[in-house]
This record gives sequence, structure tokens and C-alpha cells, in this order.
Amino acid sequence: METNKKAARYQRITKQIADLMLKSTDATARMCTIASILHSKMPDFFWTGFYLLTTDGRLVVRTYQGPVACMELAKNIGVCWAGINQKETIVVPEVEKFPGHIACDSRSKSEIVVPVKNKDGEIIGAFDVDSDKLNTFDEVDAEHLEKIIALIYEK
Repeated sequence: METNKKAARYQRITKQIADLMLKSTDATARMCTIASILHSKMPDFFWTGFYLLTTDGRLVVRTYQGPVACMELAKNIGVCWAGINQKETIVVPEVEKFPGHIACDSRSKSEIVVPVKNKDGEIIGAFDVDSDKLNTFDEVDAEHLEKIIALIYEK
């Protein structure tokens, strides 16, 4: 999708999600809504969902849309852990070239991960999107997905 068109789509989606966030302050409900809307409105989102840290340090799948996911991700391996450990959004144009990539579905070709922070600013997990096409994600996705994910704990 061309950059301007993608940015405009994200702006519309962000407004829709922000309006829906007013209906509940429950973080899980908000994550469900975000995953559902993005998965249905962004044509190249093949897998869209959240992995959250448990109290014992495991990274476990929670709400998502798309094919069956890895239920738990091995510690400090893969794109989700990279986003959490580096405390920043990670854009991977070609997953096969990412060291330690975890292939939950062999059809995934590119990926973006946004760290999820709670209301205190602590990282509690990762928002993960896979595409079945190469080079799907860029800085436009990173910028807008970061804004959307921030809405989870916004009042």
C-alpha cells in the first residue's frame, strides 16, 4: 500500500479505535478490539495479536486474530523478545533473515512488533503483526501502531 494511503487509513482506524476505547477501561477488552479492527481493516495483516509477560517471566499468547499461534515464545529468542528487550518497535522486512526468528506459521514473511506498556510505562508484552508478504511494514506502520497500542492504557 502506498505511504500516503496507508497513513490515511491508519488515521481513520486510530480514530475509530480511540472512540471505542471510551466504552471500556478493561485492558483485555481493549486489546481484543485493537487486534480485531486492525486485522480486519489492514489487508496485509496475516496474524495480529498480543503476547504478554507472565509473573514468572514467560511470554504467552493472549488475544489474536489469524491462524493458530505459538502459545509460548522461548525466552529471549525471536522478534517479540527483541522488541521487549530493546524496548522499541522492531520492523522485520524478511523474517527468514532475522536471527532466531520463531516460525509459528511458515507463511509469515515479514513482521512488526511494538512493545506494550502498562499505565506505569512498564513493558508488559508485545503487539505482533505478521504478513504473508515480504517488506510489508515500515516507519508509517511503526508510528501509527505505537499510537494505537498506547490507547490500551489511556483513560
